[in-house]
Amino acid sequence: MDLRTVLYEVTDHVATVTLDRPHAMNSFTQETLDDFSLIWQTVKQDDDVHVVVLRAAGDRAFCTGMDVKEGIRRHPNVWSQTDPGEQLSPKLNHVWKPLVCAVHGMAAGGAFYWLNEADIIICSRDATFFDPHVTYGLTAAMEPIGLARRIPLGEALRIALLGLDERVSAARALQIGLVSEVLPPEQLWERADEIARTIAAKPPAAIQGTVRAIWESLDATRTQALRTGLSYTQLGNPVGKAEVDRSSVSRSQWTLR
Repeated sequence: MDLRTVLYEVTDHVATVTLDRPHAMNSFTQETLDDFSLIWQTVKQDDDVHVVVLRAAGDRAFCTGMDVKEGIRRHPNVWSQTDPGEQLSPKLNHVWKPLVCAVHGMAAGGAFYWLNEADIIICSRDATFFDPHVTYGLTAAMEPIGLARRIPLGEALRIALLGLDERVSAARALQIGLVSEVLPPEQLWERADEIARTIAAKPPAAIQGTVRAIWESLDATRTQALRTGLSYTQLGNPVGKAEVDRSSVSRSQWTLR
């Protein structure tokens, strides 16, 4: 792929995507949007990819949102303008392969386009999370709306309304369920890769069906979600079961979290 703002590599069924604009705290530009359109299309179509890890280069930030100096391409007709998430976000691109995000440093504003649709988020001890929109006179909408579906509403509102005046620490992010693990910075990438490889070793039909069933349930009533989920087991289980020898599955090697 001809990518300009990120690095992409696939090893052992894990696609590792690295935001590579550390000089600009990995803020995204129109080129980044175009890069991710291509990445999600590739990930969706490449059956060699089972899991995606998203991480960022440099020491200061995972991502600080849109690059305000370069900006992004906007249609002159306001009714024809689209949300950057339509290119950045995996689930909006119908990618049902798990996304593991490894966050270090600052994760702000538009970074939540990825975090809100991640399946697993881990972070380093130096990670901080915040949304600066309202401080600059901008309505905070897309990011906190997505965030309110994975953490308590009051926490999402506090992040949105306090803007630059407060940041969520790694410890607090763990308490509210935004992240599931906090690590020393030097262990972050290795641990994200370990989690991804553990998932990637499982039958991909079962993994992707699980991701899709759970995420699509968020837009449905409980009864409808259960009915749809049943159809996914009927479609996916025959494929997934054929991909694994049940008698060879280890039952003694597990970890306690």
